[in-house]
Amino acid sequence: MQTDLTRRAALRLVAVTAAGGMLMSRAAFAQQAGAGTTSLITGADVCVITPETTEGPYYFDPKLERSDITEGTQKGAPTTVRLQVVDAACKPIEGARVDIWHCNADGQYSGYPNQPGGVDATGATFLRGTQFAGADGVVEFATIYPGWYPGRTTHIHFKVFLDQASVLVGQIFFPDDLSQQIYQTVGPYLAHGADRAVMNTNDRIAIQATQASVASVSPLGDEHYQAAMIIGVGAAG
Repeated sequence: MQTDLTRRAALRLVAVTAAGGMLMSRAAFAQQAGAGTTSLITGADVCVITPETTEGPYYFDPKLERSDITEGTQKGAPTTVRLQVVDAACKPIEGARVDIWHCNADGQYSGYPNQPGGVDATGATFLRGTQFAGADGVVEFATIYPGWYPGRTTHIHFKVFLDQASVLVGQIFFPDDLSQQIYQTVGPYLAHGADRAVMNTNDRIAIQATQASVASVSPLGDEHYQAAMIIGVGAAG
């Protein structure tokens, strides 16, 4: 597997899992199912290349470098999204730019008209933001648990920029049973309901992204969650 990341390299999403002896640290996250703790990656031979996913129709860059993307207006289950960007040898990539964006509890994206419920969100910037990775490759966003809309399972979009030419596009998915529980019991989601026809198992993008793109979600308190995932980027070829 090629580990040299050049500025002109074509990027792919790498699903990274921790293996071997692990030490407690903020530097990296165990992504396998049920992992709710942070872990230091010690093995270099633990990366599997998987396809990138579609950007979707609702991306724009609001040029907002911020960790709290709720703008104080978006209600829902508070969720901390912690992502670590690593290379194909599982080493943190300092300075990587990470953008995330997702819909609110009503399934609406900021910045676009014709959102669910007939909402025109043109000019709005809620639930969008940018962070730059530190020496440990980690970025962290304060947001809400994403809602859903017809035709898609629960997800958060992300882009990782190593430079203007090297961009990785992906999506983060969530356990269906937890999503259903939240949609059926947490106030801000009740009006939209939980009558979803599309889950991880029949969402074509989630199927393409594989189980490796499902975040490790753990409770941080009453209706407060942490979603953690490692995003590996590696040169193609």
